[in-house]
Amino acid sequence: MGFLNFLRRSKPDNSQEARRNALLKNGRMTDAVIIDTEINEAGEEIVHLVYNVQGVDFESSEILTDEQRLDQLKYAPGATVTVRFDPRNHGNSILV
Repeated sequence: MGFLNFLRRSKPDNSQEARRNALLKNGRMTDAVIIDTEINEAGEEIVHLVYNVQGVDFESSEILTDEQRLDQLKYAPGATVTVRFDPRNHGNSILV
């Protein structure tokens, strides 16, 4: 029966939404600083940020949601924001 259960198991969901939900549920929080913003070809605003975990700096970027784009000052260069990161992979993070 064990082999049949192996065949029936569902494949892991590797989508961005699944990653975001996992980090919102299990991620640890820290502060980050926005270092730059840009608009891509699709008109989406991308923020570049840096955060520090256990003395190591990590740099990340994320596309802002429509809701986040409404608060331009919160995501301006130099602003401090909160990120959630994976405690097993500190480079995996999302903007909160």
